This record gives sequence, C-alpha cells and structure tokens, in this order.
Amino acid sequence: MTQENQVSLEKITSLSKRRGFVYPTSEIYGGLTSSYDYGPLGAELLRNIRNLWWREMITCREDMIGIDSQILLHPETWVASGHVSAFNDPLVEDKVTHKRYRADHLIESWLEKNPQDEEVVVAGMGLTEIADFIEKHKVKTPDGNDVFPPKAFNIMFQTSIGVVEGEKMPVYLRGETAQGIFTNFSNILNSTRVQLPFGVGQIGKSFRNEITTGQFIFRTLEFEQAEIEYFFDPEKTDWHELFQDWQSQMWNFIHGTLGIREDKLRWRRHSDQERSFYSKETYDLEYEFPFGFKELWGIAYRTDYDLKQHMDHSGKDLRYRDPNDPSRVFIPHVIEPAVGVNRILMMALCDAYWEDIANNRIVMRFKPNLAPYKAAVFPLVKNKPEIVGKAREVFHMLAKKMGTNWDDRGNIGKRYFYQDEIGTPFGITIDYQTLEDDTVTVRDRDTMKQERVPIHDLTEKLLGIIEE
Repeated sequence: MTQENQVSLEKITSLSKRRGFVYPTSEIYGGLTSSYDYGPLGAELLRNIRNLWWREMITCREDMIGIDSQILLHPETWVASGHVSAFNDPLVEDKVTHKRYRADHLIESWLEKNPQDEEVVVAGMGLTEIADFIEKHKVKTPDGNDVFPPKAFNIMFQTSIGVVEGEKMPVYLRGETAQGIFTNFSNILNSTRVQLPFGVGQIGKSFRNEITTGQFIFRTLEFEQAEIEYFFDPEKTDWHELFQDWQSQMWNFIHGTLGIREDKLRWRRHSDQERSFYSKETYDLEYEFPFGFKELWGIAYRTDYDLKQHMDHSGKDLRYRDPNDPSRVFIPHVIEPAVGVNRILMMALCDAYWEDIANNRIVMRFKPNLAPYKAAVFPLVKNKPEIVGKAREVFHMLAKKMGTNWDDRGNIGKRYFYQDEIGTPFGITIDYQTLEDDTVTVRDRDTMKQERVPIHDLTEKLLGIIEE
C-alpha cells in the first residue's frame, strides 16, 4: 500500500475537528489563540502515547524511575535555572499594524523564499545580528510592512499566589517539566535505592507565552512534555556512548513502537551558535510535517549545569556520594531526552493519513497499539434482540482488554468507512451466523479483508496483533 496523496495541514485540521481528535478551545466564544482541546479520539490517542512512552522509557528499564512534580514551583527555581533572565525570544513589531512576531521566524520564512548560497543559522543569532539581517535584506511582516528593532521577550507565564492584594507572591507556570526533577534530586536519592547511572522521567503540562504560535498544535501556549533527566558519573561513563544509546532508544520508539515511516525522520545536530550555552551536545530528531522538517524530540548533554545552579541558589547539598567510595562526592552530569507529546500526536495524525482513492475512503493507518480504538463492535441489525445482545457481550469482553467502540448507526458499509477514518484496526460484526456457531466477522482496516473468528479466540487473536 502506498501513500497515494500528499497530506496537507488543512486536511489534518479538518479531519481532527470532524472526527473528534482536536477542537479549537472555547470555540463558542470565538476561540483562544493557538489553544486546543482534545476530543474523544484525541484524548484516547494522547493516553496511548503517554502509556507507550511510560512503559518503554520507565517501566521496562531497570535504571529508570518516574515522578510527577507540580506545575507551580517556587519562583527561585526559575531564577536558578536561568529561565527568568534568559528564557527569551526575539520579538519585533509591525510598524503599521502593531502585530508582534518572532523575529527569527520572519527571517526563516524569508530564507525559504530567498535561499542563500551559504547556510544561515538563524537560531544562533543575537538581537544585533537579527536587526542587521532584517535591515540588510529588507525583511517584511506577512502584511508587507517594516518592523521596529527587535527586543528580547521572556516567554514565561507569570501569575501569583495568595489571597490579599499586595501580599501575593509572583510565581510562574513551568516552562518545562525538567526542573521539578532537579529540585527533587536529593529526595529521590534519600527515598529510593537508585545508584548512578539512573534516569528520572515525567510527563506533564508546560506553558510558554509564545510570541508566534500556529501550525495547528505544533506550537501552542499550553502543551505536554515527556522529559527524562539521565544522571551519570562522567568519570565512569562515556557520555558519547550514553548519548548514542538514548538516540537509538528515541528512534526505536518513534519508528519501531509507533510505526512512523523512517523516510519521514532525520537527525539534525545543533551548531555551536545554536546550541544552549550549558549544553555540550544537542541533536533534534525531526519529522517531515506538511510544513517541512521540524523538531519532534530533542536530546542534550546538559553537563552538571542544572544541579550546580540549584545547589548554589538554594544552599542545599545536591551532590552524589559514590557508594563504592564514600570519600568521593560530586555533582552528576545529565543527558536529557525531551519530547512534546502533542507533537507526537500531530506526527501520528500526519503519518497515518491516507486517501484510498480506489475505494473512495480516508484511512487513518495508525499502528494498532497507537490507535484510539483497537476494535469496533457492530450488531448487523438493530431490530434483532438476540444479535444486539450477543454484540454487547462481545463489546464488554473486548472492552476489558482494549479500547473498543460500539457502533450501531447506519448500514454496515458506512460503519466500516467511519471506523477507517478514525483509525480503528478491526471491525467486529455480529450477524445471524454468530447465533448459530459463535463466530464473528473480523474486518481488517487496511486491506478490508474479512475472516470468521470464534468468539472464544477473538480477544487473544486481536491482542497478539496489537502487541506485535
């Protein structure tokens, strides 16, 4: 089976709303900029992504544990991490409309239309370099207007806690989940039996007051991250090997576990100018979205920067004592693989979309383990109590083991095509023959082939395929 049609962002956004994957937030009030809610199918797909990531990255590794830290952390956390002073994006303002834009995004858009002989690393530009580039090349806003000189814009969301006006303490919605891991480092050491090397992972919401959002759910104000901080002794562990091991695990998860096509994936190394000052090495695993290759999952060697910063700012000892040499006390180094869960979902939607022209249908070809529903149960007719009752028995049997959808609307052909469009791998039809021999018709989403399967073998058969 080949990809007969190129997927577009418009097709993905249309299907997402039409079938209940993603809705615009507060749509009845006109919506909220770059904010989205996840409908019934989107919620199931997100849950599957989280569960698969947690199982593979945490549960199935003897050197990994997980935590769940708070969204609101002590404000000094973000001072120590550098987010308050340096978590900035370059902002420019349209001189006519006064709309605000990410200056680096304007330059990147200009470069797409005006390729240069030499590579221009926009991410590594400072404000002066950005200003010079915009002036030299007469870079305009989408409305065709000039911009004011760029300035730094901190993208942390600030709020406050307290009940009395004037006595409220300013706090920040976290810009990343990682800092909750670092601030709990000593708690983790004291409450568990972990020894270096080991990793701590978590999944949770993060918030960034982005200047420029868009491209559907790719860049939003509120998003979900799955982050790992892997701690190790730099004198005993080769960071190059560890880095490569995690790169392999990331690739295997996206391509192997989730079934994403290899030709849509690539690694991109950050240049010296682009790479964060605290990182010794940074790579992005990129996916080819309809708008080009973009970052999906990043990995960085952060050295001992974060623990050292929190130790200095808090005055608390965050060093590790070598159990084999108690006299040796040091700050561990860290490798950080961090991925946006919402970007994985968007990637899954783009990669699964297929227009089967020959059969006049749209199919979301999710790998079965990823699909929101693994099976859909259909009573062939609604006016036969024996068939409906048997169908409900099958539904409840399957629902105990896997995501299962009940569908009794319309003719059987329309039900099949609806389930194809939401990505359900198997359609289970209970018909007159079922009443005679206790078998059901199982239809494959991708091939549309059908076979009779005994009810007592059905669960095991489907689970075997899902877990492949």
